[in-house]
Amino acid sequence: MSGKKHILIKNIYYMLSYVYRILNQSVYEDLAMEEFDEMYDMFAAILSKGIGVQLKQGLYRDYRSCQEDLPVMRGKIHMPDTIRNRLAQKKALSCQFDLLTENNLYNQILKTAALYLLASGKVKAVYKDSLKKELLYFSGIDSLDPAGIKWTRVRFHRNNQTYRMLLGVCRLLFEGMLLTTEQGSYRLASFFDEQRMYRLYEKFILEYYKRHYPGLSPGKKHLSWSLDKGESDMLPVLKTDIHLQKGNAVLIIDAKYYAKTTQENYGIHTIHSANLYQIFTYVKQRHYSFGNAPHQMSGMLLYAKTDEEIQPDAVYQMRGNQISVKTLDLNRPFSEIKAQLNKIAEDHFPEETGMGQ
Repeated sequence: MSGKKHILIKNIYYMLSYVYRILNQSVYEDLAMEEFDEMYDMFAAILSKGIGVQLKQGLYRDYRSCQEDLPVMRGKIHMPDTIRNRLAQKKALSCQFDLLTENNLYNQILKTAALYLLASGKVKAVYKDSLKKELLYFSGIDSLDPAGIKWTRVRFHRNNQTYRMLLGVCRLLFEGMLLTTEQGSYRLASFFDEQRMYRLYEKFILEYYKRHYPGLSPGKKHLSWSLDKGESDMLPVLKTDIHLQKGNAVLIIDAKYYAKTTQENYGIHTIHSANLYQIFTYVKQRHYSFGNAPHQMSGMLLYAKTDEEIQPDAVYQMRGNQISVKTLDLNRPFSEIKAQLNKIAEDHFPEETGMGQ
């Protein structure tokens, strides 16, 4: 089999709504009712709604450093250029100053994303019409080359927190584009590649448990190596994807999003060895951290299901700990996805029954 994944577009929206909780606010509730036929429509609908909300609140303004020749002083004088003006008999001061402007990286990213969606033939007219109207307010804002965006420069704080979801969606959109073609233009590609979807898949599962099972203290966790002696400086960092704990009961989940959920050698399908070694290491190191205290320690590899005939579904007892391998079918109604995630939590923590409803 090819190992392709089939994902309901509506489920991508639900996953995003867990990663970006702002999508659960009432202003977005009509989007939750829509059935999107194209991924592009979903992005356009989210951005159109989100930009509209942002325009009502006011576009974020940030300070940008400027230098201009002016008849009067503003900010501070740039002496080399001012002297150059005098030598050229120009009656102007070269001034450096900070300008509070809407033409900043945050709004430039929004405009660029809207422009690329407008250029797509797969976006419905209703979404394009909304984006066109909103772009009228972006006339003084520059557009960017998506490949040149420095995402490390994007910083969120109290004054621009409302941009977090919008820019997250823009980044997912841009990363779904192919590299420039010979004509120097961009075209939209499939969004279901492993790297992008892995990050969304992992974050979704963690946020799901944070929302529905807060009593399990869901989070990522750095684990310490249990050494008889010596330093751990040269040892790799141990950081779990999802760590659930109630008292002395612990479940570590490693979320995996691969084109193929198993490895094949001479027609024999086996679990990815590196994945199994990794979860086993997490479980044993966490196990050792309890010392002699009674505890229940389990681990799980949770793969996004593909269309392969053979899908891993097994439970192993390894050196006193349970290691299970499961798949999550993202091509099923979201209610079924929730039911499976609930069952995982409730099987390992029976006292949490019903929390995920």
